[in-house]
Amino acid sequence: MLLHHSRRVFLFGSLHARARGIETDPELLYVSAMFHDAGLLTPFSDAEQRFELDGADHARSFLLERGFPEHAAEVVWLAIALHTTPGVPGRMGGEIAATTFGVLTDAIGWGLDRLDGGQVEEIVAVHPRGDFKKEFLQVFVEGLKNRPGTTYGTVNADVLEHFVPGFRRGSMVRRVMDAPWPQ
Repeated sequence: MLLHHSRRVFLFGSLHARARGIETDPELLYVSAMFHDAGLLTPFSDAEQRFELDGADHARSFLLERGFPEHAAEVVWLAIALHTTPGVPGRMGGEIAATTFGVLTDAIGWGLDRLDGGQVEEIVAVHPRGDFKKEFLQVFVEGLKNRPGTTYGTVNADVLEHFVPGFRRGSMVRRVMDAPWPQ
């Protein structure tokens, strides 16, 4: 399921970039798309951190170990680390924006009406969605339920709040009120 999702993210992101006149390095966009949800499957660090950071850290290591320049690894790191951050990635560089556009299209249908229907059908025929909605959310629950604190301030808290009984999202108000300051 995640393989097909990641390939669709690359293809939808590429279509959005082309339609908007955004230049991307297809190889970096592909790596960003392929690793963007890797942190949901296996935490790649010993530290409890957001799944996006696990995937971004792993992608950076992958690229540097294969001789890619630091700048390329940083672009991919940012694309993955920010892909669940609403509003910010779309205003950044090509690969960063296109990765998020692809994620948004595949996950929630964002911009689907702006893409060529025939191209979308072709992509889905090669990379079928199956029971994507159910399976995708289940992957999120499994990847996040043992590190719920990492969802603070992210859309990931929405998933746990919906599916994990007793989960209560963190709030900025609670953090300010509970701060160790006297007033």
